[in-house]
Amino acid sequence: MDFKIEHMWDGFPVRHEPVFVRLNPGEGGVMMKVSAPFFNDPPAPPGEPGKAFNELWNYEVVEAFFLNDVSQQYLEVELCPHGQHLVLLLSGRRNVWKQELALSFKVSRGETKWEGEAYLPWNYFPPSVTKFNLYAIHGSKEKRSYEALYPVPQHELQEGQKPDFHRLEYFKPLNFNTLLGEEWKQPESDLWLKEKPDI
Repeated sequence: MDFKIEHMWDGFPVRHEPVFVRLNPGEGGVMMKVSAPFFNDPPAPPGEPGKAFNELWNYEVVEAFFLNDVSQQYLEVELCPHGQHLVLLLSGRRNVWKQELALSFKVSRGETKWEGEAYLPWNYFPPSVTKFNLYAIHGSKEKRSYEALYPVPQHELQEGQKPDFHRLEYFKPLNFNTLLGEEWKQPESDLWLKEKPDI
């Protein structure tokens, strides 16, 4: 499954080569590959590459959200060109109940482009993923740029509205069966079964 982030969060086209994301079947999970322009703005987070970094969304990142739109449970994965990552499990909009999970994530970076590959185990996905969205963020202060695979439709924008990646109503369908075959069923996650979030 291949995707390109060609719009800003508010529906306007991006003005650079779009971020490219590919989802491939992996052994016991999904391989998420990113190929993106490297802006190096803001500078690298002060955390060790290869490790989880809290509030990574304040830096240069590509993000994937995988949602069960009935239960409003979702997985958020943030990948940084400097090698840091952040994995959040949420139950209900913005309600994080598990964070900074371990992630196998490799990065290669040139002067103007970076590529990353992350392995997302099925255990991290909420039961019955139905929808998703992809985002990319870079830039500092007033030059901060928020991009979305599925943006807010322009006719629904409100005056003074700010980017909000947790607008789950704008996510679009994702069917893993197109990737893994009609007979495939998403494995149960003991992480989601065992750790019943307090809602």
